Amino acid sequence: MKMIKYIKIIIAAMLLGGIATSCMDDDWSAPTNTVPPYGNNNIQEDNSKIVSIKDLKANTVDKLASSVANDTIRITEDWQLKVRVTGNDIAGNIYNEVAVEDESGEGILICIQKGGLYGFLPIGQEILVNLKGLYIGIYGNNVQIGTPYTNASGRTFPSRMSFNTWNEHFKILGTADASKVQPEEFDVSMLKNEAYVKSHRGKLMTLKNVEMDKADGKLTWAPDAEKDAGNGVSRTVKINGKAQSLMVVRSSTYADFAAKAMPTGKVNLTGIFTVYATNPSKYGYTWQILLRSEKDIDILTGENNK
Repeated sequence: MKMIKYIKIIIAAMLLGGIATSCMDDDWSAPTNTVPPYGNNNIQEDNSKIVSIKDLKANTVDKLASSVANDTIRITEDWQLKVRVTGNDIAGNIYNEVAVEDESGEGILICIQKGGLYGFLPIGQEILVNLKGLYIGIYGNNVQIGTPYTNASGRTFPSRMSFNTWNEHFKILGTADASKVQPEEFDVSMLKNEAYVKSHRGKLMTLKNVEMDKADGKLTWAPDAEKDAGNGVSRTVKINGKAQSLMVVRSSTYADFAAKAMPTGKVNLTGIFTVYATNPSKYGYTWQILLRSEKDIDILTGENNK
């Protein structure tokens, strides 16, 4: 009798195991790679709704007074952006945002409260963004898409939207193609040109044949001892042998290359070019280069190092 009872227990356990395995197989079926795991796949591309980044700016932030450094506008129109990712947080230097560009040749920053964005928004990934209900505005004179945030001083600017909000407003299109992301060369003759600033802030660009001021082979990009309230360090760039206060490399103390020594000699610097100005009509703009990774530092040697 005990043997029969024991056999029944074994059979019951096997049946339960089979049921559990069947349920697990249903829940954890292999991905088909046909439906992106992130984003809102119900968003339908509509050419009549697509606006360029250039036109989006013209119809929103460009109408604000040039002296405004912080402001936010809610997008009520049924607009869409079709853009490609040019910068993300892969090396920890860009935080909670991605930079994107479109065929208009302009760029914009999208602020998202989530780390590891590079995992599903790699360089070259094309996305469709449903803008209705999101906010666009200016922070430090950079144009950003996000959600409004009011600081202790009463200033409101676009900050990081929740990931749930972002997930409802974008759709992944195809697979990433990094070859379609090419930086534009920064025109040093337009360093102080306001029109150039407004059309090129947020873009992926390369500053060629320059040096880092005070680089001695030991001074690092962003030592913790020198960080400011934003956990970053700004290093001045030398253009044509002269330190240029209006052009800096802005690095986070959390960047993978923060503790690396700045190179001596000539370099090409590629990154997302942002600007900073609390009162541009009075003090002008400071260009800030956000390196995406250490690979954006091209050390020139031989004939190129002149």
